[in-house]
Amino acid sequence: MTSSQGESAQGPGALHARPVGLVGLGLIGGSLGLDLQAAGLEVRALVHRERTAERARERRLANRIDTNPAVLQGCGLIVLALPLDRLLDPAAELLAALPSDAVITDVGSVKQPVLERWQPLHPRFVASHPMAGTAEAGVEAGVRDLFSGRPWVATPTASTDPASLALVQELAATVQAQWLCCDATAHDQAVALISHMPVLVSAALLETAERGGQAAAADTLVRQLASSGFADTSRIGGGNPELGTLMARCNQEAVLQAIQHYRQQLSELEALVEQNAWPALQQRLEHCQALRPEFL
Repeated sequence: MTSSQGESAQGPGALHARPVGLVGLGLIGGSLGLDLQAAGLEVRALVHRERTAERARERRLANRIDTNPAVLQGCGLIVLALPLDRLLDPAAELLAALPSDAVITDVGSVKQPVLERWQPLHPRFVASHPMAGTAEAGVEAGVRDLFSGRPWVATPTASTDPASLALVQELAATVQAQWLCCDATAHDQAVALISHMPVLVSAALLETAERGGQAAAADTLVRQLASSGFADTSRIGGGNPELGTLMARCNQEAVLQAIQHYRQQLSELEALVEQNAWPALQQRLEHCQALRPEFL
């Protein structure tokens, strides 16, 4: 994996030459719209429902917002801020509306299936993934500075147009993200370990507390005693169920491998507790204490 920060190789200002298009104004699309407008860019957005368009206009998530794909005409860069299922099965009217000379990128959290689907569809497609988010979703979720200091990963191939890649890098720099490039398969394996599998682990923690409390006739008490530690470790398990399912479905093999690794570690810790191996357990926990800052 390689990384760099600052302006793209295409030079400052290339992104400002034409409007930026957003397809979708949920958490990622809405946050991009706010940040890009604040940076002085013209932003045009395509949304699915008129009700969403009305609320997005009230929130000023873009300069122009419409349900008609024609709103994307003239855009130099278009960001597909769509759920993975709609990204992997794009609507025919969306494909027809994408200008052939525009750079197209996505924000999906799985990259290999997206690359396989989109590279044959558009000559200037660049697969990318901003590693930023909250537990919120929908048109109300967009916030300023969501991407600041966070990784923005691109997974180019040998056939990726260098100028297109440079424009996506300029997009990342504009929202103050940290630019990274890596192989798509490596990306999917990494996010399975640090994002997709933890969602399932966190969900299992919540259900363990629920069922364990019921079994001990203390289901009310476990809820009353839950504090910041439980809130931290269970947050992503209580997030968007549709997103969690899509991540597991679209990255199934890597997620299953990550779960196997997790199960092995949990089994080892369980054995230490069973064997009263307290010094060994403390040593493992000290290792984890020292390890955690490397992931933050």
